[in-house]
Amino acid sequence: MRNGLIIGIIALAALLGSYVATRAQGPPGGPQPPLVLADVKWLPWSNTGLPRLPTDLGPDGPAPRRVLNGLWDPARGGIGARGSRGMPAPLTPWGEAKGKTHKSGDGVRMVDAPDINDPLSTQGDPGGYPRQLLFELRHVQFLPTQYSIVAAFMWERRYRTIWTDGRQLPEDPDPRWYGYSVGRWEDDYTFVVNSNGTDERTWLDNGGNPHSDQLKVEERWHRLSEKRLELTVTLDDPRAYTRPWVAQDKLQFVRIPENVDIIEMMNAATEVQAVAARFKAERELDKQAAPGR
Repeated sequence: MRNGLIIGIIALAALLGSYVATRAQGPPGGPQPPLVLADVKWLPWSNTGLPRLPTDLGPDGPAPRRVLNGLWDPARGGIGARGSRGMPAPLTPWGEAKGKTHKSGDGVRMVDAPDINDPLSTQGDPGGYPRQLLFELRHVQFLPTQYSIVAAFMWERRYRTIWTDGRQLPEDPDPRWYGYSVGRWEDDYTFVVNSNGTDERTWLDNGGNPHSDQLKVEERWHRLSEKRLELTVTLDDPRAYTRPWVAQDKLQFVRIPENVDIIEMMNAATEVQAVAARFKAERELDKQAAPGR
């Protein structure tokens, strides 16, 4: 943890120096130096308590009508300690039983690291949906096509197709890691996404909150201004929870320059296996040091 913090501080100092040096070259409106890749990176410092860069987003303007395009960053971070921001509804008996099989690294189901069975961190499985919105929600870029809006997410370099051509959600879908999604403009500034067909092997968040394949998700992306956006996520899973509940409530996003080079964050299976092997070795050493414990 200490080494990670030191590395983060060094990286921040280097980025600050690079950013200030770039801004100092030439007067505003004059000849601009060529972009250097490292100068246009955007790191998720909001979730570490460290300053955010760059802070100069320029003046904000009115929201354009029915436009979601752009590269967006959660202004207060979507990486909660327990993933979802909202308070989960009470679990049904099925949900209680399912939740007891989840051994997480955080929250009420937290266990020692070697005993965690989170499929994301122990098997390298995809995080899935809607965990994509409730844990490790970082940058997202919306790319419109003739028939859909493609949402490209920084975490794991995943993308989702949100169909906008009027089709309906499947009535009896085969489960998918990232489900099925359709979207529509409710008004000029609110884009509503409805999804189903989620795979119940995935968790809702890193706290191990469960869901079933009956889960329905509603996302409300509300454009506040030219550079501000907010997201509300409502979950409805009658098999796992006694009532619908809000998991993200008006999570704020800011629009950042599209020439930013987003850092890569992949959940690589080889790295997962290496961490698991290290935990196993450390546990064996502990047993040898304290026999019978």
